[in-house]
Amino acid sequence: MRISTPEFITLMAMLVATVAISIDAMLPALPDIAAQLTPERPNNVQLILSTFIIGMSAGTLIAGPLSDSFGRKTVIYWGAGLYILASIICIFASNLETMIIARLCQGFGAAAPRVVSQALIRDLYSGRQMAQISSFVMIIFSIVPALAPLLGAGLISIFAWQSIFVIFIVFSALSTTWTGLRIQEPLAPEQRIPFRRKAFQTALVEIFSLGMVRMSMLTMVFAYAMLFLSILMVQQIFDQFYNRADSFPQWFALVAGLSASASFLNSMIVMRLGMRRLISAALRIQIVWSLGMLLLYAQGLMAGDLGFALFIFWIFGLFFQAGMTLGNLTALAMEPLGHIAGTAASVTSAVATLGSILLASVAGQFFDGTPLILIVAIFVLSICGSLSAHRLKRFERRAAM
Repeated sequence: MRISTPEFITLMAMLVATVAISIDAMLPALPDIAAQLTPERPNNVQLILSTFIIGMSAGTLIAGPLSDSFGRKTVIYWGAGLYILASIICIFASNLETMIIARLCQGFGAAAPRVVSQALIRDLYSGRQMAQISSFVMIIFSIVPALAPLLGAGLISIFAWQSIFVIFIVFSALSTTWTGLRIQEPLAPEQRIPFRRKAFQTALVEIFSLGMVRMSMLTMVFAYAMLFLSILMVQQIFDQFYNRADSFPQWFALVAGLSASASFLNSMIVMRLGMRRLISAALRIQIVWSLGMLLLYAQGLMAGDLGFALFIFWIFGLFFQAGMTLGNLTALAMEPLGHIAGTAASVTSAVATLGSILLASVAGQFFDGTPLILIVAIFVLSICGSLSAHRLKRFERRAAM
């Protein structure tokens, strides 16, 4: 029996959400982990998040080509196995170094469901319809960032922070089992590409030879960097600047939940307006929004209850912008590469993720206990993203000719 479209969308969202839950559920635990594993340099606790993303970007580079060679489902199984093993190591980690290495491996394993889900979507859909399906996936996916911090905080209030990794194991086991039972392998043996260096190099040359793909990846670097940087810093800002660490999970859930409306809006209008126009509009609005925040900060209006409300509204706008850009950018990058969908999903995701987390990690180390560094960085990144998105127009015209 063929899987229905609603069930397919839900399952793809769950596979992608492996990454989200692995990051967002950790946020409430960061103060406890810092106090236990790195009390002298609390900013180092950001490495628990950034090393996971680095591992994910490295795993992303090979998960797609492997799925082109051995099938989509096989790669998901191996990735889930590594992810679960690394989660077990994290439970028993007694120092930051062990935790960081395990998180690196965990990210490597999480890359498989993330990138293979993109390939599965491309296997079955194309063009603006693919962007629409991706938007629906993002709508359901957005529930996880909304609930994950609440789940993490609830577990910490009852058990120790190590219990969060038990949830990771259960989540991965459920999504992998569901995939095995309901997804029919779309890549027949005769369609598979042997995993050879020459074939990968040929695909790599093709990917980087296409201007639309290059500009989409570059824009994704800036868009993801804004999202990752906000995730790296937001809990510390709540704690150190606004003294609201206890209510952070509730506020984060509210912001993430409301931001799901961006993916819904995108799914409704992308067929009519097109992907590039929506990307450009979202990034330009972010420039204005962040410039306004800088002016408010310069006037001393970011402290107190008013400043907190403004900060929450701005973070909502940042997450909303991600919902209007990331799915569309992925669809633009993947559109001309359907014949090498697995490799293309790997390369584009790896480049975007690695480039963005490097930018975010460097900026994150300058955190000074205030929102200033975050606001300045987002303002600069949104300008860079808008400039690269503007160049997409030229390649879009060429594709239409």
